Amino acid sequence: MQFPESWLREFCNPALNTEQLADVLTMGGFEVEEIRPVAPPFTGVVVGEIKAAEQHPNADRLRVCQVDVGQPELLNIVCGAPNARVGIKVPCAMVGAELPPANDEKSHGKPFKIQLGKLRGVESQGMLCSASELHLSDDHGGLLELPADLPLGQNIREAMKLDDAVFTLKLTPNLGHALSVYGVARELSALTGAPLKTPSFPPVAVGNADLLPVKISATDLCGRFSGRVIRNVNTQARTPAWMVDRLARCGQRSVAPLVDISNYVMFEYGRPSHIFDLDKIHGGLDVRWGRPGEQLKLLNGNTVTLDESVGVIADDREVESLAGIMGGDATAVSDDTRNVYVEAAFWWPDAVAGRSRRFNFATDAGHRFERGVDPELTVAHIEHLSRLILDICGTPETSFGPVDDQAPNTVVPQPVTLRVARAAKVIGMPLSQAQCAEVMQRLQLPFTEGQGTLTVTPPPYRFDLKIEEDLIEEVARLIGYQNLPETAPLAPITPRVRSEARHGRFEVRHAMAKLGYLETINFSFVDEAWERDLAGNTDPVRLLNPIASQLNVMRSSLLASLLQVIKRNTDRRADRLRVFEVGRVFRRDAGTRTGADDVAGVAQPMRIAGAVYGPATQQGWAGKQPPADFYDVKGDVEALLSPRKPQFEADTHPTMHPGRCARVLVNGQVIGHVGELHPRWRQQWELSHAPVLFELALDEVLDHALPVAAVLPRQQAVERDIAVVVKESVTHAQLMRSIHAAPSAAMLRSATLFDIYRPKAGTDAGGAVAADEKSLAVRLILDGGQESLTDERIDAAVQEVLGQLQSDVGARLRT
Repeated sequence: MQFPESWLREFCNPALNTEQLADVLTMGGFEVEEIRPVAPPFTGVVVGEIKAAEQHPNADRLRVCQVDVGQPELLNIVCGAPNARVGIKVPCAMVGAELPPANDEKSHGKPFKIQLGKLRGVESQGMLCSASELHLSDDHGGLLELPADLPLGQNIREAMKLDDAVFTLKLTPNLGHALSVYGVARELSALTGAPLKTPSFPPVAVGNADLLPVKISATDLCGRFSGRVIRNVNTQARTPAWMVDRLARCGQRSVAPLVDISNYVMFEYGRPSHIFDLDKIHGGLDVRWGRPGEQLKLLNGNTVTLDESVGVIADDREVESLAGIMGGDATAVSDDTRNVYVEAAFWWPDAVAGRSRRFNFATDAGHRFERGVDPELTVAHIEHLSRLILDICGTPETSFGPVDDQAPNTVVPQPVTLRVARAAKVIGMPLSQAQCAEVMQRLQLPFTEGQGTLTVTPPPYRFDLKIEEDLIEEVARLIGYQNLPETAPLAPITPRVRSEARHGRFEVRHAMAKLGYLETINFSFVDEAWERDLAGNTDPVRLLNPIASQLNVMRSSLLASLLQVIKRNTDRRADRLRVFEVGRVFRRDAGTRTGADDVAGVAQPMRIAGAVYGPATQQGWAGKQPPADFYDVKGDVEALLSPRKPQFEADTHPTMHPGRCARVLVNGQVIGHVGELHPRWRQQWELSHAPVLFELALDEVLDHALPVAAVLPRQQAVERDIAVVVKESVTHAQLMRSIHAAPSAAMLRSATLFDIYRPKAGTDAGGAVAADEKSLAVRLILDGGQESLTDERIDAAVQEVLGQLQSDVGARLRT
């Protein structure tokens, strides 16, 4: 909202300069976003009147004017403006005057100085100015014509109040009562204690008995409707310059006198109104909700289709206006209008809120009505509008009908109680009941006092006062936010120190980067089909208001997001990708309770997931590399979890190939899965080959064992290789578990599988390895600690391992 400072000071004029005034408003909750001068600096421009205008003897487009500026002699000024004519008053820049710099590069931002000169052989003793040359507007079509009552020779800055400032306020939605100059002045009076000029609206004389029949069919739309018939108005009258200037400084251009009057009262008192062409109304008016299929051509030229959720004003034949938003084109006033109907109503905020945005436009009227407009002053403002119409558009035949006022459903204020102790606790400073009472008196809020309480009855224009906290806010801003004490918090502060046995998330990210992965960040909401297909989740957490129709559920796995990243990049001809993401997933869990980071019924664990597509290494001189496989990514998982030794067991996962998928276990606990993408999804996502993926619980990845000091062995370790024959079904994990379970495990430093032998079909392995068997070669590293290893101890340890293998997995030593 913007308005000129001079208009505000007509209602409330505290002893403050412009900057102090802006500071008071801002600290009172009415943020002053900008202060700009009405006109830029210039000097030497006065009011002049053209007494004569003759054709220039040497130029067809120039005139030689004789200009009276209140001096003994007329000035001879050459002018090329098309509207330079005898009898008009215009700005006259005297010799020596300095005008604002021109808006071009040649001026270099320097003021333009008027000098005595000659134009086509005729002396010119000054310059007659247009509005654009004074930077008052963009109109450069002719001279700026001034009101005829301005005294000759008066400085133009004083005559047009060009030393005024325009305030732009950034108001929050709850400050609907301040969407007018008077509303801001009322708050300024409360903030400063300066007197407020209370307006009076004396009624105009009633000259006819005409009433337009009005029916309010929807009282939940319109709580009060006031109107008046006015006959024989002059719609071709000219809007006074003072009104045009004030509207311009409020950001509103002049349209026509009746429209300007309506806009003027809206900016002055916050009362939107509408003026109908009475002769274009068929029968009476009906205030009701719209009907499906009805259409209305608006004043802005748009034709809108209505429904039962939009309020309208209709006559006996058609819809004439959008209630509280914009009038219709059919009943708009024009130069031919003689009789009008002036309407001022109270529209319920909930009935107007958001309606104009459905039709992709916004209006000043709708902006005010959806925040709440005073229902008590409809008749008073009708009288104010009538007085302005009489003064500006009146004729000897102009007559006013009686005001028809209907109030079937007006606002009933609901008392709000303020507890002084509660206000002191919220604001954070000692407060007395007398201080709170003084605030309510300054704000003109009726109240009654109790024991430590004030019960306030909000006036009709304060739609924002509904609960106790609203009154506490009023107390705080009237006392002054700058006066609130600065009190340090007394709560104990306990630092959250991470254990050394736990990595930070950024350490994990750095570890993934060292493995050649790039981090991605994806939405936490995904397509429901992804959850069903790739996560096996048939009951995902749904969004009430998704940003897109396909992103309607919260993800319970990161794998679908990574697949989307791979798909997007492969569609752009990327042939090698290694990506990962650290993020939160969401799944229903009845056992989850609301906490600092939790919501009841929804578990939100952190996960880390990765995906590899294309060659395992960059292409080099050795030629194109084969695609990365399960074992490449399994190695990355082991490196990420190092120095812990994870176990991998065959498993199934909705996203992964049923024969190339394993679950990852640490200390016997499943922390995630690793595997190749299922052929079905590879085909559906149109990938040339299957990426390999993994997903792990982040909390388990962050944990790591601290190093433990150990005594260095005095003797060198000993290596022994054994080859055992086992059934094809025996896994590597079973083999290693059995070896480390042997009685000699204390001497065993490590065991490594280094060879697998299977007999080829149709060949004879001498009976050592059968067709359903395999030979596994394992290297054992034995360490005696502080004692020397003898051949006897070494052979005994190896025999114990072989015995354990035979007992656990049916292994025999290969001969």
